[in-house]
Amino acid sequence: MSKNWRQDQLSEVIARELSDLIRTRMKDPRIGFASITDVDLSADLRHTKVFVSVMGEPEEQQATLAALNHASGYLRHELAQRLTIRHTPDITFRLDESIARGARLLDLINQVSGRGASDTPATDTATAATAAEE
Repeated sequence: MSKNWRQDQLSEVIARELSDLIRTRMKDPRIGFASITDVDLSADLRHTKVFVSVMGEPEEQQATLAALNHASGYLRHELAQRLTIRHTPDITFRLDESIARGARLLDLINQVSGRGASDTPATDTATAATAAEE
C-alpha cells in the first residue's frame, strides 16, 4: 500500500527538521557522524521510524543510536515547536545499514572488475607490441 501525499510531504519535513536539530541542538558526545536516510511515517501520522546512518565502528553506531533514542522526547518537543500539525508523531530511531551494504557491494564489483581489468592490459600490451612490429 503506497503512502499518500500528506505522508510523503510530512516525512520530508520531519527528516529535514530532525537533521537540523541533531546538527545544531544536540550536544551529546555519544552522537557521532549521523545522517538521516529515511523517515517512515505511519498512516495515522502518529508514529515515525527514523532511519539513521552512522559512520564508524559498531560500538559507535550503537552509542549514537542509544543517544538518539534517549533524546527522542526532546527531539519530539523541539519538532512540535517547529511544525504546525495537530499531533507530533512519536519518534523511534533505527540504524540504517544500506549505505554500508552499498559500499560493500561496490567494493565487490570493483574487485571483480579489477580482475577483469588486470587481464585486459596484458592483452592490450600484446596488441600494442604486434602493432609496433608492423
